[in-house]
Amino acid sequence: MPAPKGSQAPSRIRINLPEPTIDCGRYAPKRCVGDTVRVTADVFRDGHEILRAVVRYKAPGARRWLEAEMHALDAEIRGVRWAGEFAVTTMGRWEWTIEAWSDVFATWSDELQRKLVAGQEDLSGELSEGALLLRDAAERTKDAEDRATLERALDDLTAEAALAPDVLEAVERNAERGDATRTGVHALDVDRARARFSSWYELFPRSWGGLKAVEALIPDIADLGFDVLYFPPIHPIGRKNRKGRNNTLVAGPDDPGSPYAIGAAEGGHDAVHPELGTLDDVASLCETARAHGMDVCLDIALNASADHPWLTEHPEWFQQRPDGTLKYAENPPKRYQDIYNFNWDTPAWRELWEAWRQILVGWVQTGVKAFRIDNPHTKPFDFWDWIIKQVHAVDRDVIFLSEAFTRRAVMRELAKLGFTQSYTYFTWKNSRWELTEYVNELAWTKEAEYFRPNFFVNTPDILHAYLQHGGPPAFVTRLVLAATLSPSYGVYSGYEHFENVPVREGSEEYLNSEKYEVRERSLDGPLLPMIRRLNEIRHENPALQTLSNVHFLDTHNDALIAYAKTAPGNTIFVVANIDPHNAQEGVALVPAHLGFAPAFTVEDLLTGAHHDWRIGANYVRLDPHGDQQAHVFRIAS
Repeated sequence: MPAPKGSQAPSRIRINLPEPTIDCGRYAPKRCVGDTVRVTADVFRDGHEILRAVVRYKAPGARRWLEAEMHALDAEIRGVRWAGEFAVTTMGRWEWTIEAWSDVFATWSDELQRKLVAGQEDLSGELSEGALLLRDAAERTKDAEDRATLERALDDLTAEAALAPDVLEAVERNAERGDATRTGVHALDVDRARARFSSWYELFPRSWGGLKAVEALIPDIADLGFDVLYFPPIHPIGRKNRKGRNNTLVAGPDDPGSPYAIGAAEGGHDAVHPELGTLDDVASLCETARAHGMDVCLDIALNASADHPWLTEHPEWFQQRPDGTLKYAENPPKRYQDIYNFNWDTPAWRELWEAWRQILVGWVQTGVKAFRIDNPHTKPFDFWDWIIKQVHAVDRDVIFLSEAFTRRAVMRELAKLGFTQSYTYFTWKNSRWELTEYVNELAWTKEAEYFRPNFFVNTPDILHAYLQHGGPPAFVTRLVLAATLSPSYGVYSGYEHFENVPVREGSEEYLNSEKYEVRERSLDGPLLPMIRRLNEIRHENPALQTLSNVHFLDTHNDALIAYAKTAPGNTIFVVANIDPHNAQEGVALVPAHLGFAPAFTVEDLLTGAHHDWRIGANYVRLDPHGDQQAHVFRIAS
């Protein structure tokens, strides 16, 4: 085999397994403004030369690359895993790469030092090599002080002078990176902090008196500690095939229909139902939310009623059977006779995509800062990749929440493509072992680089049997778990009133579902004080604002779940009784490897009580019919 062609010899340095990356760099990991990004890689070469490495990084839109030094994690044994850090200070797509090179002077000085220690006397040959290296560095430097340091060493070139710390530092600053090797450029998507940490409250505006009435409630909702106010679709609702109460096929004359059957003579996805208000009302509501530190999220359901204007204007965008009839939406056994899907394989797909871009950008310009996307897993992956970038080009603040209860690989792919947050299987994880396994997966596997969970305790479509049969203690347990396990969680209105009656046994649909009728809602549920307190605790304790810091503790009782979450200067312990019917007792076993003091005091942030804890077993008893169903402890300062 002939030798490689080219004027430059092949690199002898290898940079392998750079992190953080996803699928070999195909997708960008996620971070938030203010994060410190830790970059690692295996850096090595043949021979015994000493290496140097830096992580080079660049902010969105910047021209200049900055550098942060990397260090071997096991330097004392010449380890090959290196690490470096840099801070991300603005939103957008950051870039980074790793550069490594042989430090010729450090290699030379190391050999010289070892020869001195060994007692070798004639070092003239070695010093002649050092002189060349010092002269090269002196000619290259633009710093007068460094030049003077190097020239003094050259004037009196002895081993001691060449090995002086100031000389070594001056050479390192100015040495040539003759055999430098770089990785490819890797991407990193940086969002605002709310992308990772947020508390959501969902309500149907029609059940609260319309948009103006909801706007008047925003100060009270903000006072409860919520960061995002989320609305199901607020658009005109179709009349043809309209559903009645409890999803019946025939609607009564006063039945309002499902807000997911979007489109009527009054408009489509770009319009507001006239009984709710106007576009100006949406803008005003969004402005009031911003003034109270909140964002407004709008549900985007990419489907249409039979009365949607697009059915007349763009029939080619819909799924038509060979006989000319339209195919309504189905998710067997669920059937949605009032909803029609779009044909994403239409030859006019470009026009369809552009129409949706205009819809989303229009709502952003009205003041909407988040979109909850209904069933994104039934639309093309490339569409989401494209439209999220399009919207972020207009406003990088916008949050996309994926409502995809589907195959795990599909949920992961949507998150990789750019969805800011994702619904999860949390609602169906109700035992200690299920929760431990699932949260550990989210927190400690590769998913933590891109999949940001949002633990909704309930949704208009999901009333789990645990809540149906557990009564108020079950609601308390699930609320505490959602609010303390996940940095982002959500509550659908009605939860604070302990609503738990299904339409029939074995169903997760609510009886008298708000999806099909107007309810009279008010912000006065008995669970609201605990919701407020938990949201206060979340905002006061950084340990609850991240996910990959959770450590589950043994309890010697599967009806109890316990875990610790830590941040610098802040440690939270949570113990919850998963059994909503019976008192349970056990221990929270604090392992020594977590690094806590042998004994310490914890304060229950829900009650104010103090307890003495220690490394090892700590007795707990929780009674759903007594004074407490869960503890949220903080190590007292």
